[in-house]
Amino acid sequence: MIHKLKNIPVRDLLRALEQDGFQYRKRKGSQRVYRHRDGRRVAIHYHHPKDTLPPGTLQNFLQGTYWTEDDLRRLGLII
Repeated sequence: MIHKLKNIPVRDLLRALEQDGFQYRKRKGSQRVYRHRDGRRVAIHYHHPKDTLPPGTLQNFLQGTYWTEDDLRRLGLII
């Protein structure tokens, strides 16, 4: 699943987070923390919205969101 998201800019991931109900909570340096009402939390590190994430960071991002491949399709991140 990571290979399908390899070149997605961070701005698209943030848009999908907010579309799925995550809310921006705090920022410290380049780290931004988003929380969901059900308790899920994800921290994302980037400097520019057009940046892409390395595979390991993207994997950790997906583990924090608990998104499945169907969720990624629903949010428009993959076709």
